[in-house]
Amino acid sequence: MSIRLRLALQFGFILAVTLLLFALAIYVATKQSRRSLFTQTLFKRTLVVGHAYADGQDNAASADQQASYRRYLRQLYRTLPDEEGRVYDARNRLVFREGQGPTKPVPLAWLAKVRRSGKAVLETETNYHETVGLLYHDARLGPLVVVASSVDEDSRQQLAQLRELLAIGLLAALLVMAIGNWIFAGQALSPLRRMVHEVDGITATDLSQRLTQAEGSNDEIGRLAQRFNRLLDRLETSFVGQRTFVRDASHELRTPLTALIGELEVSLLQAERPPTEYRRVLQSTLDSAQQLNNLTNGLLQIARASDDPSQVPMAPVRLDELLLQAHEQILRRHSTCRVDLDFGEVDDARAFAVRGNEALILSAMLNVLDNACKFSACNNGTVTATLAHVGPRITLLVSDEGPGLNQDDLQHVFVPFFRAASVRTVPGHGIGLPLTARIMALHGGTVRVESEVGLGAQVWLEWPRKQFV
Repeated sequence: MSIRLRLALQFGFILAVTLLLFALAIYVATKQSRRSLFTQTLFKRTLVVGHAYADGQDNAASADQQASYRRYLRQLYRTLPDEEGRVYDARNRLVFREGQGPTKPVPLAWLAKVRRSGKAVLETETNYHETVGLLYHDARLGPLVVVASSVDEDSRQQLAQLRELLAIGLLAALLVMAIGNWIFAGQALSPLRRMVHEVDGITATDLSQRLTQAEGSNDEIGRLAQRFNRLLDRLETSFVGQRTFVRDASHELRTPLTALIGELEVSLLQAERPPTEYRRVLQSTLDSAQQLNNLTNGLLQIARASDDPSQVPMAPVRLDELLLQAHEQILRRHSTCRVDLDFGEVDDARAFAVRGNEALILSAMLNVLDNACKFSACNNGTVTATLAHVGPRITLLVSDEGPGLNQDDLQHVFVPFFRAASVRTVPGHGIGLPLTARIMALHGGTVRVESEVGLGAQVWLEWPRKQFV
């Protein structure tokens, strides 16, 4: 069953039940109102019968009783259908009757009830027939019980017409409602049908298409289209980044492999070569293999840093201890580089404790320090690493005295395999800062780089203090 049909049926059912209950309420209220009005009319008739009987007893003439009774009836405009009037004296004897048809006996208990309460209804309205009784006081005749009964023929006809009118109106309303529900459900779901048609045209090879949105539409369907477009933006960015990464990684991997294969082919061109030449070839091959190994390790680290944070083991780590380890390893790599550490004045031994992955954070620190040492070596400069609390964050500032970067290059430093023109003579693959940025994002931190040409570069690694243990 389609959503359109289901919505139409659901709303149709709700409206049908509502209209049916409304029609029943109207009918019941009308019936109760007319019944109450008819009961009051019958009580007025009892007064007419009582007056007629008392007046007739005063005149002592049966013909006069009839004339007086009819005179009172004319005062109430007309005679009711199947109307009957009776009078019972103090001994509950029937002393007066006006009407047609057989007389139905009245229970003595009910007559006693009328005398106690002043008036009562003998039987509730059954087939629109009702009987009421009233205690009529006369100074000469004493307390009399006057009974009046009749058939509410007007209510029978008018309620029948009302039932017919309500039934026809309900059926007409259901028909109009069904057509309207079908049309309005189709209009409400038309954006979804358009979205389905547009989604069918989006493929993995072309993620540039987006779902169209009506101007000013801020309903659930409009927000769904917005969320889906944002999802497509993320997917497109991810796919483009993946294709760029694979292309650049293939290019970088091909360079050391080409050099390695070239050296080996050249070494095989001559049958006999001096030992020094073989040593040079082996050393060149080893250098290419080490370069290839470093590049492969960097790619694996980038893939690891891009994992789901819930899948990366986290534990309390000390940033000051990791910085000391990174300092020791950097000095082994760059024995001529001078790296100064500054931890400030901190009383608490766990002031620099955060929750994270020790290996990844150490790798991020090594990448930043390694870049600083490589670039500072060009000018025989000094690298400074400062670990401190700055507001709500823990920051590691690494400053170098290298050639620096221009503003255009700064916008691409986090793109994998990007290398600025001013530092392409320095060995590297352009994956250090991108890897560091992903590691910091995995830990809820950030990386920030500032630089000017000829004034070196400053790199900030920042962790939020809310991650303290």
